[in-house]
Amino acid sequence: MKRSRRKWLESCGRSIGVVFALPSISRDSRVVAQIRKESKSLKAIGDLPTPALVLDLDLFETNLSKMSRYARAVSINLRPHAKTHKCPEIARRQIAAGALGVCVSTIHEAEVMAAAGVRGLLLTSEMVGQNKIKRLIRLTRRQPETISVVDNALHASELSRAADEAKLTLNVMIDVDPGGRRTGVAPGEPAITLAEQVVKLPRLLLRGVHSYSGASAHVVGFETRRDHSHQAMQAPLETFRLLKEKGFTMEIMSGGSTGTYNIDPSLKGMTELQVGSYIFMDVDYRRIGGKSGDVYVDFAPALSVLSTVISKNHPDRATVDAGIKAFATDRRFGPEVKGMRGVEYQFGGDEHGILVLSEPEHAIKLGDRLEFIVPHCDPNINLYDRLYCLRSGRVEDIWLIAGRGHS
Repeated sequence: MKRSRRKWLESCGRSIGVVFALPSISRDSRVVAQIRKESKSLKAIGDLPTPALVLDLDLFETNLSKMSRYARAVSINLRPHAKTHKCPEIARRQIAAGALGVCVSTIHEAEVMAAAGVRGLLLTSEMVGQNKIKRLIRLTRRQPETISVVDNALHASELSRAADEAKLTLNVMIDVDPGGRRTGVAPGEPAITLAEQVVKLPRLLLRGVHSYSGASAHVVGFETRRDHSHQAMQAPLETFRLLKEKGFTMEIMSGGSTGTYNIDPSLKGMTELQVGSYIFMDVDYRRIGGKSGDVYVDFAPALSVLSTVISKNHPDRATVDAGIKAFATDRRFGPEVKGMRGVEYQFGGDEHGILVLSEPEHAIKLGDRLEFIVPHCDPNINLYDRLYCLRSGRVEDIWLIAGRGHS
């Protein structure tokens, strides 16, 4: 019997140790075919095409283990944010290390994770609009424990109506604004009023409070960051306490970040952390500093972009093949060369990066391969469709970034 295209693609993924979902057959079929071919021919870092997104497995596994051990030591749950990696294989490893599940930002990410068998999903953005609500219903039918957030009574009513028509129950959390004015109902009475409205609606099950202080995550200096997070989270945590006092079922108080992983567990009421970047790290986080000094070294830079020096005609500069298309450009700074001082990266166009050389630690020659710590790991992941996983310079695996995209 002839196998379907989807069954063939799934078997390809299994044959190379990759677990993924297939929301876009045309794109993923091409990528899976390439990965299957590459898994046979790419054995060492020198074999990789550049620019390439690479993951140091030793550092990645150390980061994963360190966060898991810390969470256990301070008795807080982890639900890491998969928007960072968009990769089911990484989500599976996070859960194997003790996480309750993973957070996701988009319905597409949620669908990809669910298709790969990843459970315990929390959608941290409001699923507003007919398209997203229908997909949320389908997802919840498949994985009934899925949770989404609400910050508006009209949205809650739309979710209730869709769930009632589908004859299933949607788990929801009240999204409380910690002061960023991005999403979330105001803490205190507005949040309590919304909770009262939610529990009266059929087919909605209130599970807790979601409140993410993104502004706290990158505050420079540990003490200043600690004070910022304490202040930002005070009102949401008080709201959580008041809701419990009033008899609402409040199982979950979810928030936190990699920047506040060792701050927020001390806040009374927090039940889980949404840490994300700790598995990869980036220039943005390294700049915020930690308890030990001006550079944040709690977790190691496991993610990098591998690039090749393609031009070296001047003593004070060189050109690599990784430009604007290779790195996220949402920050005011660019990537940093990994493990080498005296080199400054400047964007040189779509396909080119300029290295300004100021007494580099090592001579840079034509054909050299350099790794760059990315400016911001989340959007950088979204630029690539696969991760080359390295151990001691050898290609150990290739993981599909199945959740890339925004829909």
